[in-house]
Amino acid sequence: MGWDRLSIMGCFYWLYCIVAILLLVNVVLKNRDSVKTLAWVMVLLFLPFLGILLYFFFGRDTRKAKLIGKRLHSQIRQRDYRMSVARDVADVPAEYSSLVSFFSNSASACLLAADEAKVISSGEVFASELLSELEKAERHIHIQFYIFEDDNFGRAVRDVLVKKAKQGVEVRLIYDSVGCWSVKKAFFEEMRCAGIYVESFLKVRFPLFTNKVNYRNHRKVVVIDGTTGFIGGCNVADRYVHGVEWGRWRDTMLLVRGTAVQGLQSSFLVDWYFSNRSLVSGGSYFPEQQSVGNMLMQVVPSNPVGEVRTILGGLIKLLSVAHNYIYLQTPYFMPNEAFMLALKNAAVSGVDVRLMVPERSDSRIADYATKSYFGDLLKMGVKVYLYTEGFLHSKSVVCDDFVSSVGSANLDFRSFYYNMEGSAFVYDRSVACELKHCFLNDISGCRQLNLKEYNERPLLQRCLESGARLFSPLL
Repeated sequence: MGWDRLSIMGCFYWLYCIVAILLLVNVVLKNRDSVKTLAWVMVLLFLPFLGILLYFFFGRDTRKAKLIGKRLHSQIRQRDYRMSVARDVADVPAEYSSLVSFFSNSASACLLAADEAKVISSGEVFASELLSELEKAERHIHIQFYIFEDDNFGRAVRDVLVKKAKQGVEVRLIYDSVGCWSVKKAFFEEMRCAGIYVESFLKVRFPLFTNKVNYRNHRKVVVIDGTTGFIGGCNVADRYVHGVEWGRWRDTMLLVRGTAVQGLQSSFLVDWYFSNRSLVSGGSYFPEQQSVGNMLMQVVPSNPVGEVRTILGGLIKLLSVAHNYIYLQTPYFMPNEAFMLALKNAAVSGVDVRLMVPERSDSRIADYATKSYFGDLLKMGVKVYLYTEGFLHSKSVVCDDFVSSVGSANLDFRSFYYNMEGSAFVYDRSVACELKHCFLNDISGCRQLNLKEYNERPLLQRCLESGARLFSPLL
């Protein structure tokens, strides 16, 4: 009997070794980003059994399986945008024309006019504005969030959506299956019973579709009657309004009006097609509008399909053309080498580069990994600010009093490589100056990190940071 047990254990051991070796070979042969490759090698080597499980959940690249077909994605966007009147790239200053062309060519992001792009820097204000605009809907509401909680804010939004659906307004809702894992099905079923079209994005059913856990829809988009929209970092949950136990929740949204809302509409309807497999299109969703003013915008979607990481590439290009300053806010900072190099090159070139992150986020391991990158930036002259008044969740960039960006993408591997994200790039002095003012105002709630303080941090903290950084491509 003892020999049989040893034989079984031996067979199991060798089977594990064979599987682990095959996975290691698979990881290396994919020729992915060297940092991600090294991270997975470390996981498979030093986390026996658990490493294999994590790889099957989060490591497999399903882009080749065409969860979202690139060609079809482009066709849907082009069909919708043929109803739009795109502005010529010559309408923006020459130094930014290559950025506009990059987004147009890589993401079919048309340059469109906006009548208004109102900066909202408070979750409480966002909740009020959202509920107010939803009440005004007459034809349709398209609403999409990564997180849609069954709490006070979530139920308030639900009640308005149900009310409008009963009034004959078309209401479509997309929520992310993983982001809303803890929300009971009855919450969304109640909306379906009221006539609301509700879909979850890439529904996860274990164990058959575990690979889908890695590719999530992180976008936050609202479109009302094709003329008003929201985009940014806020989800629908009480903490975005009332804050967290260690302080306020600081986030950024844009309220958009005008033709540029068609970019938000197209983004939503592409996601609706992949969630529902029905193509929603037509003039009623893309109404003709008389634009006023010279505010221009591109709504830029980013996803794991194809070889171009659109938002990452655009931010690197923006860093390369910055002349005076570029200010960045993000809750998580775990970039790749290309983005780090772009930040350092801009700072060395004399650009005032400032990075603001929360001193404490909702993930301890992400905090450790984030702080591991600061040393190289501080040496090159990048100014680093740690937000101490609560959780800074804003994902915004502002450059040279003209170009700005607000969206859902964090400055980390997951947003750059795995998630479906969306950002609005605005070419307008007033919006840029408003976001610059928000950033400078937030500095009063920060402490600036200096190189001497950073170099004197305890050895244990350094070890934790370096260890967490090894897994940053997987967080």
